[in-house]
Amino acid sequence: MEQRFRQGAGRLCLDFVRTLRLRGTPEVAEELTDGAALAAWVTQLGPIPAKAVRVPAQTRVGQAQALRESVYELLAAARTTGVASASQVARNRVNRAAAEPVPQPRLDSAGELQWQADDPVTAVLALVARDVLDLVTSPAALARIRDCANPDCGAVFLDNSRPGTRRWCSMDTCGNLSKKAAFRSRHVSP
Repeated sequence: MEQRFRQGAGRLCLDFVRTLRLRGTPEVAEELTDGAALAAWVTQLGPIPAKAVRVPAQTRVGQAQALRESVYELLAAARTTGVASASQVARNRVNRAAAEPVPQPRLDSAGELQWQADDPVTAVLALVARDVLDLVTSPAALARIRDCANPDCGAVFLDNSRPGTRRWCSMDTCGNLSKKAAFRSRHVSP
C-alpha cells in the first residue's frame, strides 16, 4: 500500500494531528481535503482492511477536521497550562468520539486476526480520541511529546528514545534537511 500520509509520530493521535501539515507556518496544508482522503488515512493508519472502508460524505470530513483540531487543543493545553484549560467544546468533541464503538478483532477461517467495524471511519476516529485521552492523562508520556526542531515543520511527536533527546519528527525528512543545511554552511566556498 502506498504511504500517502506521514506516520511515525509515536501515537495514533499525533499522526492524526499531522494531517494538517506545516501547522503554524504560512505554508499550512490540509491533507484531509475530501472523503477519499479521510478514507485513505483510515485505511493507512487504522487496522480495518481497505476493502471495508467506504468513502465518507464531505460532512464527515468536516467533523474529522474538527476532531483533529480538538485533539490538538487538548494536547497543547496539556503541555502548557493543563488539560483542564482546554475548551469545553474540545473536551466534549473528543469525549463523544471516544464513546463510539472501536474496531473489533476476530479470527478468520485461516486463523488470522482481522478487524471489523460497522462504520470503519467512526471506529478509527474513536481510537484516535481514546488515544489522546490516554496521552493527556499520562504525565510520563506527555512529558515526552516534542515539537520538531525544524522551524518549517510544525509537527509534534512522542520521543521514545532512551535518553529522551530526539529532535526531529523524522530523521529521513526534517533531520536530513537540517544535516544538509549544516553541511552546506560548513562547506561554503568563498
